[in-house]
Amino acid sequence: MVGPFALFKWEALWRDWPVFAKGFGDTILASVLALVLALTLGIIFGVMGSAPWKIAKFINRIYVEVIQNTPLVIQVFFLFNGLPHLGIMMPVLSIGVVGVGVYHGAYIAEVVRAGIQSIHRGQIEAAFSQGFSFTEAMRYVILPQAARVVLPPLTNQAVSLVKNTSVLALIAGGDLMYYADSWSSDNLYYGPAYVTVAVLYLALCFPLASLARYLERRAGAAV
Repeated sequence: MVGPFALFKWEALWRDWPVFAKGFGDTILASVLALVLALTLGIIFGVMGSAPWKIAKFINRIYVEVIQNTPLVIQVFFLFNGLPHLGIMMPVLSIGVVGVGVYHGAYIAEVVRAGIQSIHRGQIEAAFSQGFSFTEAMRYVILPQAARVVLPPLTNQAVSLVKNTSVLALIAGGDLMYYADSWSSDNLYYGPAYVTVAVLYLALCFPLASLARYLERRAGAAV
């Protein structure tokens, strides 16, 4: 039998399974770290976009517009090639985490801002009347209510983030896609490598996508 599904190719992949296991583990690590960064930036800039101060809203718009309107690949290449010129040396995996985290942080910021604005204005006014500052009102009153609104789109962003970690392969970032490329380029067994990569990404993303659909149904039923 010839072709991408020849048995000997799968036997070779099975012998070298630690290569894919290493890439899978690094992809999970990069995804988790990038998601933490994206959530942190998203909440901060989302709140800034809803703040009563013009400078905060201006900073929010600059961040969101610049990041959303430039390709992720360009941003990662800029970090990879630009940071050394500034005397900043970072591991390639860290550069990928920063690039993907900052990129998705801009989208999460818009999700958070929309969630905050979905809460009736009277809620924050009531908090102010009780002596809460803007930060306290957001922390204790607005964000807990907005969480129910933003959870489904946040889960969708997590799915996109996991898939976008594949951009690390372009800078030798040691992710799943990079290891698959390296392994298959040595023996030309591209079919089994990429089928395996697709299955592993599916194993990561499908549960998250299912969770997003569940949360959307639950949010719709609560309305």
